[in-house]
Amino acid sequence: MAATTPTEREPVRPGARPLADGADQAPRGSDDKATRWSTGRILGMALLLLLTVVYLAPLIWMGLTSFKSVTEATRWPLQWLPNQWLSRAYDLILRPGTATPVLRWFFNSLFSATAHALLVVATAAPAAYALARMNFRGKKFLLPLILATLFIPPIIFLTPNYVIVDRLGWINTLWVVIVPGAAGAFGVFFLRQFFSGLPYEIEEAAFVDGATPFQVFTKVVLPLSKPALATLITLSFLANWNDFLWPFYVLFTPEALTLPPGLGRLQGAYNIDYPVIMAGAVIASIPVLAIFVVAQRFIIEGVARSGLKG
Repeated sequence: MAATTPTEREPVRPGARPLADGADQAPRGSDDKATRWSTGRILGMALLLLLTVVYLAPLIWMGLTSFKSVTEATRWPLQWLPNQWLSRAYDLILRPGTATPVLRWFFNSLFSATAHALLVVATAAPAAYALARMNFRGKKFLLPLILATLFIPPIIFLTPNYVIVDRLGWINTLWVVIVPGAAGAFGVFFLRQFFSGLPYEIEEAAFVDGATPFQVFTKVVLPLSKPALATLITLSFLANWNDFLWPFYVLFTPEALTLPPGLGRLQGAYNIDYPVIMAGAVIASIPVLAIFVVAQRFIIEGVARSGLKG
């Protein structure tokens, strides 16, 4: 048989490098790389799944326990699923005329936390914008003074705030858990950092078009700041929703309580009835989970719609 000459070989494809005689034409390393990436992704997904189970296990246990009987809730070894699904715990805490009106506490907390979060944004956003964009006398000293209040323990303000709200006649009303703390330093500092990172050219274009500073703030800056605003609203809502110490001192009647001190009374009334306690915790966790889902989607949308175009 005649030997194959170089001109009789298979033509080289455009853009491909010709191989030397005897070289393996199959690309090496691609299979190993694909296997390595596949293994890494599998390990990453397994780790995320494990973390998900670890974080969700207490919530799942809480929800399942609320449908158990007292005997099943205290049985050892632990039993995840109830033998019989009972709504007794929810019937006890949600029935009208009960000494522990959890549903009333739920709406009190929902109203106070929502109003508090909106009030925090309403006070922090203008102050943060002034510190980020405007020039005025004493600005260099005002910002450090505001930040210095973050290092003061909140417990120090318990007695002065109590005296103030008592003279205002807000004791045992929802105003006492809505207004105090709404003008905090954290919101001002958080939004000020975000406003400082926004491109000033967008605001200059609005000024050239004849917009006033207030119009620039409300129609340009705030729409671009949806991620920061959503984050601040979420943090403020959760802080007010989970607050126990301040409502414990200023709310007294069962009808005026919010959920954290109310659940403390619930635990005192049903100290060994764990399904009832878990049912109250389930009701308290519903808005937290809901606002997390809503805020997460809103933050992603705000980041995607940053307002900048190439």
